[in-house]
Formats: sequence, structure tokens, C-alpha cells
Amino acid sequence: MARVLGLSDVIGVTAGTIMGSAIFLAAAYVPRAVPHPSLVLVVWVVGGLICVAGALTYAELGTMYPEAGGQYQYLKQAFGPLPSFLFGWISLLAIQSGGAAYIGVAFGEYLGVFIPFFSSKHVLASVPVGPWLWEPNTAQLAGVAAILVLSAINYFGAKEGARTQTIITGIKVAALAGFIIVGLVVPAKVSPDWTGPLPSGNLLPSLVLAMVWVFGSFDGWYQATFSAGEIRRPERNLPLGMVGGTLGMITLYALVNWVYLQALPIQAIGASARIGEDAASALLGTGAGRLLAATVLVSCFGCIASTLLGASRIALPMAQDGVFFRQLATIHPRYLTPTVSIVMLAVWSSILALSGSYQQLFTYATLSALMFHIATGAAVFWLRRTQPNLPRPYRTWGYPWVPAIFVLATLCVVLVTLAQQPKESLLGVGLVILGVPAFVWMRRSQRSDS
Repeated sequence: MARVLGLSDVIGVTAGTIMGSAIFLAAAYVPRAVPHPSLVLVVWVVGGLICVAGALTYAELGTMYPEAGGQYQYLKQAFGPLPSFLFGWISLLAIQSGGAAYIGVAFGEYLGVFIPFFSSKHVLASVPVGPWLWEPNTAQLAGVAAILVLSAINYFGAKEGARTQTIITGIKVAALAGFIIVGLVVPAKVSPDWTGPLPSGNLLPSLVLAMVWVFGSFDGWYQATFSAGEIRRPERNLPLGMVGGTLGMITLYALVNWVYLQALPIQAIGASARIGEDAASALLGTGAGRLLAATVLVSCFGCIASTLLGASRIALPMAQDGVFFRQLATIHPRYLTPTVSIVMLAVWSSILALSGSYQQLFTYATLSALMFHIATGAAVFWLRRTQPNLPRPYRTWGYPWVPAIFVLATLCVVLVTLAQQPKESLLGVGLVILGVPAFVWMRRSQRSDS
């Protein structure tokens, strides 16, 4: 594929993927877990810095293996075909497709602010499916439409998809900056008790559970590695773009949460379903709330675009390696994009968007991603030991402490979440286990075909 993406594109993809629906919806779940204003900001900043450690870690791998595939390539080079297949498998089934799906659902929910027809409460049908009742709604339908439109943009070229993402990211940053300025200028509606007593009891499990929502909100800091094969001068543009985009989003997210805490009592933030709209309305009235809702729509649209842009590149190297359907390796002769992968991902993401709520899809995607962040971080240590002479255009700053902090912090979050929320978490674990027989079957099928 052609190397057409520059530094601004990498920053745009990184920041644009991070800046999805979470800051406007999932942000309410942090004060539910830790109902103290100072702790809320601490969790957001610390969680963001852990993601920066992850970006520094991934940048070394990305410059070592700049071909398309990202984590799939890193795990294959470090640990062999099975772990890399499992990542590709869970990414296609949960991480990337699930991310596009839950952001699509958020897009549909906020579209209902302007077109009331679109709402999670507007159920289209009730269909029994075994012991479950499938009730697709119009918010999900709008999310599917967004997924299909943005898949079409990516179909016609990486540069077109990245250019769209860069423009949308600029709009989002400008809107969020305006929201922050309003929060600084307009008198606060409440006075947060920053130095008040902390909640009683053991805070550690609550802090870790809150970190799940923060990690999910920052998800996307690694997204550019999936398109590393299309980045010009990846040894420079990949680490600069990933770290720069992530640091910028830490600043924006911390300031946005500070504005939330100036606009609404912390209990009201935790109870809000549309925290961005509610905070803007509290500060400047319903008109400002609707303007913020429009920003959410643009944000979700851009986040879906960059998620789909990177995710379509995961199936491509798997197919080229002969561990997935070979048709997915098809490159369009004119557009130079993996068009079959793009279409497959669009279909599966749409199915997921129609299958669950925002919270269900968010947990499903985030916990699945965290498990493989641990494995990918460990790959840096393993490759330093087993392949010390491989060229490393960029070496992780602060090694071994920075990648160790990233791996151990992520492992802690996964273990606590498995213990505290086993129902939501075990679905991702089950899919990983299911991937083992799928790998064996796929390898045998490819051998018999050849």
C-alpha cells in the first residue's frame, strides 16, 4: 500500500480516535465509582499518563515493524502465530468492531437531541432469540448508517479517510476548546469541595474500576500503528504522532472534566446520561447544550472513521499470513485499500451495533483490548531479550520502567475488573479461548486448500 500519511494525519488519527463518545457519556461513570472531585481529576490524569507510557512502548514496536497490522505484527514477531491470531480474532470480533459499534450507538443517541425519532427508547421490534429478547432501536439504526457511510469513505483511499479524520478532529478540538473557555469565563454553578474528606472504605477497587472507563475513553492512542505501513517516515512520524496526540487529549480531557465539576454537583454528573449536554445547559442554557450535542455527533463521526480506518488493516496481514480468509488480503488496484476487509468490518460492526447497549458494548470492547495491551507491552521486553540486534529506529524512553508501569497497571485493572464485574468481563475471555480452536481449524483449512 502507498505511504501517504504524514505527521498531521497520525496526530489526527490518534487524537480523533481518542476523542470519541466517551468524554460525553462514559465520563459520568468515573464519579459513580469515586465520588470525590479531586479523585475524579486524578484518575483521568493518571489514566492518561499510563496511556502515554503505552504509546512510548508501542512506538518502539511500530518503528521496528512499520508494516500494516500493528499489534498483530508485534505479537507474531515476538510470540508466534497463535497469540497474533488471537489478537486479530478478538480485535475483529470485539475491540475494533465493538468500538465502532458503541460509538455508533452513542452517535444515534445524540442524534435524537435534534431528531427525536432516533432514540434508544424507540424500539423497532421485539424478536425472541432463545432466552433473550432482541429489541433493535432507532439509535442503533443511526449508528449503523454512520458506520456504513464512513466505511465507504475509507474504501476509496486511506488519504481520503485520514483527511476526513483530520478535518473532523480540528472541528472537535475547536468545539471542546470553546467549551473549556466558557467554563473558565462563566461563573461556576457549584463549588466543588476539592479538599473534602475522601469516601470511606477501601478506595483501591473503586479507583481501579474507574480506570476502566478512563482507559476506554483514551482508547485509540495506539490506532495509528494499524496503518504504519502507510505512514511516511514512520520512525519519526509514528512516535511523535501517537505521543503528541495522547498528551493533547490528556490536557483536553482533564479540563473538560474540570468544567463538568464547575457546572454540576458530582452526584448529578454521576447520574447524567448526556453529561456534555447537561453541563453546557447548566452553564449557558439549552442552546449551548444543543450546540454541545452537535459537537458530540461530529466527535462520534470522526472516531468511527479512524477506528474503521485502522481496523480494516488487521484482517489484511492475517489473510496474507494464511491464517484467515485469503479474500481479505485483496487490495483494490486503483484505490490501494483492503476493500474486502473494509466491507467485512462494516458488516460485523453494524451487527454489533444492533445487538447491545452503549454500556454493554463499551465494557465488551475495553476489557478485550486491555488483555492484549498486556501481551503487546510484554513483547517489548521479550524482543529486547531475544532479538537485541534488530534495528530499533526508536527505543522506548525510560525502558524498562515505562513499559513495566504500562503492563503492570493494565494487568491490575484487568484482574480487579474480572473479580468485580465477572459477567461483563468473562465474555471477552471466552472469545479469546474460542479463538484457539478457530486458529487450528483455519490453519487446517488453508493447508487443505493449498
